[in-house]
Amino acid sequence: MTAWGAAGRCPSSTWLGPRLLLVCLLVGRSIAKEVSEHCSHMIGNGHLQVLQQLIDSQMETSCQITFDFVDQEQFENDTVCYLKKAFFLVEDIIEENMRFKDNTPNANATERLQELSLRLRNCFTTDYGEDNKSCVRTFHETPLQLLEKIKDVFNKTKNLLETDWNIFSKNCKNSFDKCSSPGIEMKQKNDLNPNKFVFHLLVPGIILVLLTVGGLLFYRWKRRIHQEPLTLNSYVGRPEGSPLTQDEDRRVELPV
Repeated sequence: MTAWGAAGRCPSSTWLGPRLLLVCLLVGRSIAKEVSEHCSHMIGNGHLQVLQQLIDSQMETSCQITFDFVDQEQFENDTVCYLKKAFFLVEDIIEENMRFKDNTPNANATERLQELSLRLRNCFTTDYGEDNKSCVRTFHETPLQLLEKIKDVFNKTKNLLETDWNIFSKNCKNSFDKCSSPGIEMKQKNDLNPNKFVFHLLVPGIILVLLTVGGLLFYRWKRRIHQEPLTLNSYVGRPEGSPLTQDEDRRVELPV
């Protein structure tokens, strides 16, 4: 067996190792290329048209629904981290809030968006904080406004992936942690505090009422001041003993 192996009839580890490494590199490169092309063209114009059809089919109503979504103001100009946070929330919204009667065009469109969201997961790296409630606040909006938010997320994600398929590998942990700071959380609670909203709504009205009442009281006081001297002058200007004066003396009791 040793001689047969020495004759070169058995594979040798001296050449098998490098070849396996080369094969692994080629396969890995091929997979990365497929993933890049897959992510770059994952969201098509057809998906955006589906969302637009959902928007156009909504009734115009003032009824609002409650849902959790990203507070975009917390990210300033960091669009990538905003979309990474919004992507996982959109998945929940499609599953929990966007419900239509089975086998209807809107229900089929929703299923298509759910399938797209599952495929898009491969294009996003997972950072700590994506599944928690940091950078998230509760919205009360119409279904139309909700769908417009979702379309905006898909449209921006599409544009960024076409530019750089690996753009959502960015680590957004620091951005998510900033939203979790005590100052930010306190600000969010104050902004959502209904008592604070009512206070800011009532104070201007109370001030306006007080100014109006004060103006009316001031006007009546000024008017009384101007009338009193005229009344006194009317008595002084008449001759003593005149019939009119005597008659008024009978009717008017002057204070002692």
